[in-house]
Amino acid sequence: MTNLELAKAIVKLIGGKENVIKTANCMTRLRLTLKDTSTVNIDSLKNIEGVLGVIENGNYLQVVLGPGKAKKVTDICVEELGLPRDGIVTEGWKENKEAIKASQKENKFKKLVNTIANIFIPLIPAIIAAGIFNGLGSLISTLQGQGTLPAEGIWKAIQLMFALIGGGFLSYFAIYTGINSAKQFGATEALGGMLGAISISANINALATMLGLFNEEIPLNSILTTGKGGIIGVIFGVYILAKIEKSIRKKIPDVLDLILTPLLTLLITGIIFVFIIMPVAGFLSDGLVSVLSVIINSSNPIVSVISGYLLSALFLPMVLFGLHHGLIPIYAVQLEAMGGVSLFPVLAMAGAGQVGAAIAIYFIARKVKNTRLQKVITGALPAGFLGVGEPLIYGVTLPMFKPFITAGLGAGFGGAYVMLTHVLATAWGPSGLVAIPIMQPSSMLNYFIGLLVAYIGGFIITYFAIKESDVKNA
Repeated sequence: MTNLELAKAIVKLIGGKENVIKTANCMTRLRLTLKDTSTVNIDSLKNIEGVLGVIENGNYLQVVLGPGKAKKVTDICVEELGLPRDGIVTEGWKENKEAIKASQKENKFKKLVNTIANIFIPLIPAIIAAGIFNGLGSLISTLQGQGTLPAEGIWKAIQLMFALIGGGFLSYFAIYTGINSAKQFGATEALGGMLGAISISANINALATMLGLFNEEIPLNSILTTGKGGIIGVIFGVYILAKIEKSIRKKIPDVLDLILTPLLTLLITGIIFVFIIMPVAGFLSDGLVSVLSVIINSSNPIVSVISGYLLSALFLPMVLFGLHHGLIPIYAVQLEAMGGVSLFPVLAMAGAGQVGAAIAIYFIARKVKNTRLQKVITGALPAGFLGVGEPLIYGVTLPMFKPFITAGLGAGFGGAYVMLTHVLATAWGPSGLVAIPIMQPSSMLNYFIGLLVAYIGGFIITYFAIKESDVKNA
């Protein structure tokens, strides 16, 4: 089945394009916000060739397609089949009313998680690329410092180029966050980007020094400093900006709207953002980092082992419901405060546990001559090793249920090892073996060992916990 045929089949089974409020995608899923979920044929949708799974949550539907295919099918749905990418309904007041009612079906927590996801999902390809370039640049610098590579010449040029490309995104992460936040909150996107730029401007320090809010001895302990509050502050600041912009626009005459609305919006929001939101968000971010340091960056090996085990073991249920995107601000806070992300490598072990469990089931399936299950596992394992867990989850472990649990229990051992050895990533994105390049050079080996531990843990627990009758009838 071609991607076009797949897209057409999906659109037909979800009630047609008229039933869609919003279309988006992440690395592995087509994400749809629907007006009426009663018109969706879930069973038939799950059985379409190329669909790895379907996740329902109120009027929010996620169709699991796998990496690459998710983006291609989403583009076809939008560009060729007419699904709305940004949730704009233009048919008339009745359709708008239905769209508003449909969006109100989401509870506040899910709505918050979906908003966060929609802010960061478009940035993930750049985050991955920037992380890999920064990781390779750091690796070259390390090898140069050890004398393995020459410090000057072509290797110096390559290192600088990689650092330039990586820094081209991560250095201005706040700006991109501001733009996407504005899109989600209904503000002018350029104004959201400007607010993000304000947060990383050097003039913040000059203002803070004038007002006695800057700590020259320890700048990071300042009440106000460049980058204070990070992306948490930017997101909340753009939310306020959207409210102020809409309020001002209602009162400004049309002839003056283009000049006065952005001018007044930025002036009012800028003052609130710099002197209230940034310090408050900074306090919250610092508190979050402190809590994370106790839980996931502890120097106590017992705490590290326990927290690493539990986080890895419990992560996949969050993925099933699409809640894992709510962790992205935590990744970003860690990256800003620590120069690396420790939570992501731990959670990446969850997929490795699924791989180990699937291998165990394969051996049992071969023993009881369940050829169908053997073929499913053989087809899904390569993707699992590369960090795409949906084929194994929806095709093997979740339908059998017990292996889904044993896989998590096995993954916990990998998470415990990764946490204990303080593995740090330069970004976040894919897991599995393909995530090795985005680990910091000193963490690459321990991350790989963690994967092996999770593979083995998932295999052993599953092999001895699953009965042959369970596999034979699967």
